[in-house]
Amino acid sequence: MGRLDNQVALITGGASGLGAAIVRRFVKEGASVLVLDRSEQGCADMQAGLGEAVHCVTGDVRSMADNENAVATCLERFGKLDCAIGNAGIWDYNLTLAKMPAERLEAAFDEMFSVNVLGYLNLARASLSALATTRGSMIFTISNAGFWPSGGGVLYTATKHAAVGMVRQLAWEFAPHVRVNGVAPGAIATQLKGPESLDMQNNQFPAAAMTATAGSFVPLGEMPTPEEYAGAWVFFASREDNVPSTGVILNHDGGFGIRGLGPVPRGGDDLLDDLNIPS
Repeated sequence: MGRLDNQVALITGGASGLGAAIVRRFVKEGASVLVLDRSEQGCADMQAGLGEAVHCVTGDVRSMADNENAVATCLERFGKLDCAIGNAGIWDYNLTLAKMPAERLEAAFDEMFSVNVLGYLNLARASLSALATTRGSMIFTISNAGFWPSGGGVLYTATKHAAVGMVRQLAWEFAPHVRVNGVAPGAIATQLKGPESLDMQNNQFPAAAMTATAGSFVPLGEMPTPEEYAGAWVFFASREDNVPSTGVILNHDGGFGIRGLGPVPRGGDDLLDDLNIPS
């Protein structure tokens, strides 16, 4: 028996990376899953690999209509919805404000917040009635950047701090009918894309390099895989395990919160060079 037998989940960004690992783990635990993702090829591959337990629809999390369509398709296909997981996101590749082209800041802000925050709110609003009916739950993928600096640049870090506040507020608004929680993974070898507004949409996440050097910056000494992270979402989705949990964000980060003071306790050593100011 799986921990999620007879449950139905909707997962955004579920066709690749961490999202795909969560989908596979949910299916293994007995769930049926509706995936909302922008990638038609990714959706086709996911559907082919997991069969009838998974149904994929293509769409953009920034669109309320696409989120509503995903929920409606889920209800038509599987008859109910027990858990909605907001996971789709983009990363800014640690771009600092000093290195941000001033003329691109507004567009980059709009894109990052539209995907990483509005996308979550769209899913929450679109799925709320279905989840209130089943007394289900929402889970949002945060990041260690929701708590600590340098897990991304200023825009990514700001979006993840916003998502932390969103989880807590929605947990209050929806209690006692719908539980709302978050999982904040740390370093992970995945396929995060960057914003088009910064010409980062084709950037390649440095997964291999990060994995090879993980011993130097991950307290546990190695880079957890997406599959090794995925059990945290199962915990919050489980109707047996999540009973006391709402407004909770799990720091599931490989120990980043206990690294202590590193050799360089600041991020501005190159600031003058970035601004072309003589030192």
